[in-house]
Amino acid sequence: MGAMYGLIFDVDGLIADTEPINANVTIRVLEEMFGLKGVKYEDFAAGYGRGAEAYVKAGARFHGLELTDEQAHAAAELRERYLVETVRKEGLPAFPGVLKLIRDALKSKDFRLAIATSATQELSEAILTAVKVPYRKMVYVSGSDVTKKKPDPQIFLIAIQRLGIEAARCVVFEDAPSGVQAAKTAGAKCIAVTNTVPAEELAGADLICDSLERVDLEILREIISSS
Repeated sequence: MGAMYGLIFDVDGLIADTEPINANVTIRVLEEMFGLKGVKYEDFAAGYGRGAEAYVKAGARFHGLELTDEQAHAAAELRERYLVETVRKEGLPAFPGVLKLIRDALKSKDFRLAIATSATQELSEAILTAVKVPYRKMVYVSGSDVTKKKPDPQIFLIAIQRLGIEAARCVVFEDAPSGVQAAKTAGAKCIAVTNTVPAEELAGADLICDSLERVDLEILREIISSS
């Protein structure tokens, strides 16, 4: 029998605790390139899960600077270079429960797994390697494979197609409102984890939890099988 269930994992803020390093590096870039000072972690909230350029724009906009697309693109490129260097040098922690869930699902014949991340292939591979995710055993869709960012469902639709499992039998794991919206628009179920934003901002997910330690394969089967 082929796989009956598909699991699709976001990376930043879901598998790996990347938000602190994302913010620190972007704060550095905004100061170096545009002279912005006093930028804080929470100033990027409007850009969570929407890709690097939206993330950079959100932090700048919070401080009254509206970046052009060209400026945001240049800032995102520098940000990525700094991120890759930092991740490879310092490593990253995985969030509790996520690696066990991935490994358990990979051992089960009725699950197929995918990575779907807005990060580029170079950056996402550095992150996945740092947290020891066996991503080579999974379908892998990165920001390098898409033309539209979340909340557009493109990245999840590609992952679902490559898994070869109908959308309604797939669960997307997300930590950002734009990701939840994209997952539901793609026709998949969604489990949202409050790693990045509070539960009330993740409304619309089929399950909201504070840790993937609370999720196992039986819970996933129940969520997928429910109407």
